[in-house]
Amino acid sequence: MRRALVFLFGLFLSFAVLAADAESPDQLVKKVSDRILQLIKANKADYNRDPHKLYAMVDHEVLPYFDFRVMSRSVLGRYWKDATDEQREKFVKEFRDLLVRTYATALLKYTNQELRILPFRASAEDKTVLVKSEIVQGGGAPNIAMNYSFYRSDEGWKIYDVAIEGVSLVTNYRTAYAEKVRAQGLDALIASLAEANRRGQVDQTVVAPKSGAKAQ
Repeated sequence: MRRALVFLFGLFLSFAVLAADAESPDQLVKKVSDRILQLIKANKADYNRDPHKLYAMVDHEVLPYFDFRVMSRSVLGRYWKDATDEQREKFVKEFRDLLVRTYATALLKYTNQELRILPFRASAEDKTVLVKSEIVQGGGAPNIAMNYSFYRSDEGWKIYDVAIEGVSLVTNYRTAYAEKVRAQGLDALIASLAEANRRGQVDQTVVAPKSGAKAQ
């Protein structure tokens, strides 16, 4: 996960907006990502001064199209089944807030790499689709593969996982969180997420640029 540049996670947010069937998922990925990056370029200084404006932009442009409950259920795995309704709701909220703030912060590290959407194949009957893309870094650096998993909900396409260089976001968090739940319990995990959110912390494995990456 660390090899993924901060820029990639900004795109992760922008790719989520697949709420209509008028266009294919790959076309929507391109269109919406362009919109998000346009906003970042136009308002970067303002967002740096006031991160809450950045979070509000992410909420407006992206948040409605994530299925954080599906992501949370996958992240907790077998622990979701044993959790109470209250624990589930608390985890979804805290996990969502951490991801939104982390990826919103990552957006500010955008450094103008090129996004390339790879050939997309799907049928009208498909309930899930995979959008493959890669980041062209230039300067002789290898391209970075990114795959986006979507499912068709009653409200349209929604994102439920992303894989960067073959590493699933859901699997990555599931492994990390399972260790804490086994050692301390689900309430302890929820409390640690809530404390991180209270302090405004972000996931540094996501927002820290790889050595040699250029940040504006």
